[in-house]
Amino acid sequence: MFSAFSGIDYDSIRPRTPVDAAMKRLDGIGQVLSGLDISAIKTQDDMARALWTLDAANKCIRAVLAEFRTQPATEQLVRKSRNLMDLIERARDEVTSYPGRTLS
Repeated sequence: MFSAFSGIDYDSIRPRTPVDAAMKRLDGIGQVLSGLDISAIKTQDDMARALWTLDAANKCIRAVLAEFRTQPATEQLVRKSRNLMDLIERARDEVTSYPGRTLS
């Protein structure tokens, strides 16, 4: 679901502006989320860990956006943030309603 972020070379991206730095942070959040394997959830602890990760990522995205309350954020930053938050919500729905899952 978050695989679009796994191929980004973060070391070669140097932020030149606050928006560039924010975009880099959002890319990093996406990269962390790309390692989340919903199909590997087998226990209640796995589910809790996945939900905690998704919630933490959502809070981080909101913190990045909060930096731009007093200054204009670019449409690209807002779009990327909304896209990530939408993906997090879909992943959260998958985690909590995975069909046929019997957790131990």
